[in-house]
Parts: sequence; structure tokens; C-alpha cells
Amino acid sequence: MRRIVTWIALGGLLLSTAACGGGSRGTGGTGAGESLAVGFVAEPANLDFTSTEGAAIPQALLVNVYEGLVKLGQDGTVQPLLAEKWDVSPDRRTYTFTLRDNVTFSSGAPFTADDVVFSLDRVRTDWKLKIKAQLDVIDKVEKKDDSTAVVTLKRPSNGFLYSMATRLGAMFSRTGVSDLANKPVGTGPYVLASWKRGDSIRLEAAQKYWGAKPSLTAVTLKYFKDATAMNNALLTGGIDVISSVQAPESLRQFADPGRFETVEGTTNGEVVLSMNNGRPPFDDKKVRQAVRHAIDHKALLDTAWAGRGQLIGSMVPPTDPWYEDRTGDRPYDVAKARALLGGKTYTVKMRIPNLPYAVAAAQVVKSQLAQVGITADIEPLEFPARWLDVVFKQGDYHMSIINHVEPRDMGIFADKSYYFRYDNPEFGKLLASADQGSEQQQADDLKKAAKLLSDDAAADWLFLFPNLIVAKKGVTGLPKNGISESFDFTGLAKQ
Repeated sequence: MRRIVTWIALGGLLLSTAACGGGSRGTGGTGAGESLAVGFVAEPANLDFTSTEGAAIPQALLVNVYEGLVKLGQDGTVQPLLAEKWDVSPDRRTYTFTLRDNVTFSSGAPFTADDVVFSLDRVRTDWKLKIKAQLDVIDKVEKKDDSTAVVTLKRPSNGFLYSMATRLGAMFSRTGVSDLANKPVGTGPYVLASWKRGDSIRLEAAQKYWGAKPSLTAVTLKYFKDATAMNNALLTGGIDVISSVQAPESLRQFADPGRFETVEGTTNGEVVLSMNNGRPPFDDKKVRQAVRHAIDHKALLDTAWAGRGQLIGSMVPPTDPWYEDRTGDRPYDVAKARALLGGKTYTVKMRIPNLPYAVAAAQVVKSQLAQVGITADIEPLEFPARWLDVVFKQGDYHMSIINHVEPRDMGIFADKSYYFRYDNPEFGKLLASADQGSEQQQADDLKKAAKLLSDDAAADWLFLFPNLIVAKKGVTGLPKNGISESFDFTGLAKQ
């Protein structure tokens, strides 16, 4: 789902059968050295992010195991990775990528322009995700020589290079895609060492890597079913890092600066109250608008997530140049909500992922909607498999709550078959205009698009998910902001 990553939210990680406990010495691909154990929620269903929705897979593998020609930096800019540089033609349709020398896949196969052609062509022919449409703008991909790949677009596109920094731009070996669900083959600094399903994934430093070798020889990704278990694991030394705090009110447990460090920043993750625009009662814009007026967003944030996060009112986070604060579009107003409903009452199914933020927010939403005559029956679904099947694929729901974590993902509303079932041709026209125009036109059109979504109440945006990380004292290189699909382990170290 395109932050659910595609857009759905959440991966989660730590300890494998071969791993030593958090903080202990481990054995990585480069010999004895420091290992780190990181805790997350929501284990991947498999390891193939070309055919499986959800952010859990790229969170673990992108940049760490798989690399693209470019990547997103902490400031949100596109930076070189496997391409040491690129040139853009005056008409903005041709991108010439100069590849780095002496890059190999974990299988030992060399990385060349042939693999660029193979990987980008494969997005169109083999990928199963809806987000592959982002690269439909590509006309052709050609090899100029082993170190040079040329991508020609059908038209100028402001979003092309940014999309290449997501999972869509991951480079695959021509001989390494036979079992992507279990055996990832990439050019990254880490390789998959083991996967203990239901418990952990272990990555070890690659024997041969083209770039600077990571400080850690092994990272164990441990998966937890609930926030308490993950917190206890950090308190007792079972893990070194909580990658995303799932119970912000519990941060006081880690208030000892001699033992723990807390990092607080922002993400691209919009926690969305989804409404099925294709099913009554939410096929009626007035009912959707009533829902937005019925939600006291500040009270929800304070209650469900201890006030951590930010109210934004749209599908655009402040890290994007076209952000506007749209929280005032549909302010909390119970009387207004009731008037829009015209005295009618409704009972709806709120099918949510069984993840802490969704469960906590759903209880507040249920209470607030009850005040205006909407009864929401909450049904937690196992995430990712069950939620993806019932809500995302089948669209069998009235309301849901999900953290859309993929960067710059407002375009998901342009697909009327997407689980929102939102259908407004004008929105798609604005996105198309934004992609082809100047930077100023892009910003202007995307601001209009965000306003249109808000006016139509295509969904409600509860809050922007914070980047809250807690780690043992001495762990360095933790990302302040979570603005990519990847949890990048390459900069982590232990003092």
C-alpha cells in the first residue's frame, strides 16, 4: 500500500536463534564484533516486497539488504547510492545514471547496467503492488555500457526520482529472484543470516561490500506482540533498541539518562481514519464530513498517544514542501456533526489492525462518534495478513485506522480501486499537473489536491505518527526522523 505501508504501517524486529542477547558480542559475516538487537511490532509475512503489501518488509530490508540507485537522506532529499551521479536532459525526460564500480550482489554476481534494466523492467512486468504505477512514467530503460544506465520517461516527472528512492527503485540480480519471499539477494551491507518465524530475523554484515562496512557485524530484529513485552525486553537487557515506542505513556520507565537515551522526531506516517467511500453510509460526503467534525483530535492524541505526534489535518506531512496546516478545515463541532447527519443514526464496522496505536485510537473514535449517533463496532484483525486481506484487498469494512508510512503517498487517493474507494477525477488531474509542472506548479497543485481531499472528507487524518526511539546508553547513529520506508541500520554503532 503505498507509508501502508504500501502504505501500511509498521515493521518490527530482534533476536534469532543464532543471535546473542542484546548488547552481547556476536558473530557476523565479517567475524567477531558488535551486534545489536532491535525491537519492532508486526513481523513480515514474507520477504518479498515486490508482491506483498505492507511496510514491514522494506523497513527491514531496504538500504540494509537491497539498495537502489538513490536513497532518501534524513533531510528528505534524494541522495546517490548505487549511482554515484546522474544527469537529467534539458527536457527532463532522460536520466543518465553513472553506476559505482566494483559493486556485487551477495551471491557474488556483479552489479551492472543490465541489472538496472532488469530491475526496472520487472516493476512493470512482475510486481504485484498498486504502487508500481508510479513508474508507469518510464518509457524505456537502456544499457549504454556496463557502468551507465539510461532511463527515458514518457513525459517530465517531478516524482520519478523520489519514487526511485523507495522500494520501487531496489536493484535485483538477474539470477537472484527465484525465491524472493525467503532468500533476498541484494547489494547492501547486510545479508539475511536466519529467520525464525514468529520471533526474529538476523542480518549479518556482508563478506564483500562496495561501500564503508557497517560498524555492527550483526543486527537481530525481534518481533513483539505487545508494547509491554517490548518495553520489558529493553529494561531487562533482551534488546538494545525499541525502534518505535508503542506505548508513549511508558516513556517514564526509561527516564534514567545513565541507562537509556530517547530520540524524538517526526515521520511521514499519517495515522488515517479510513472511511469506505464506496459503501453506505460513507458514500455520502455529508456523513464523512460529520465524522471529521465529531472527532476531537487533540483529545484523541492526548488520550491515545500521550500527546506525542502532531495534528496536520491532511495527507501531507510538514516535511513536504507543499504542506499546509489543514486542521481547521473541519474543527471539532458536535452540533455541526449532528446537523450534517440530519438526525440519522448508523452502526458501522471499524475493522482495525491489532496494533497498539490503532487499538488505542479506535477506542477514542468509538466514544466520540457515539456522541453524534454513529455506533462503531470495533473488530481488531491480525496484522498484516488478515487486515490486508479483509480491509485492503477486499474493501470489506466501513472504517479502519492505519498508519500510512510511505513517503509522499497522497497519490493513493487517485486510485478508485484502492481501499478508500475514493473517486474524484479532479483530484487525479491535479496530481498529473503537479507531476509535470515546475516546482512552484507542483507545490500549488498539491496544495489544491490536499484541500480537495479535505473538502471531500475522503478520510480523516488523526495525527502524524512520531518517531519515538528508546535505546540503551551508548547506541549511536539512531535516526531522529523516520521519513523513509527503511529502518537504516548502516549508521548504527555501539560505544
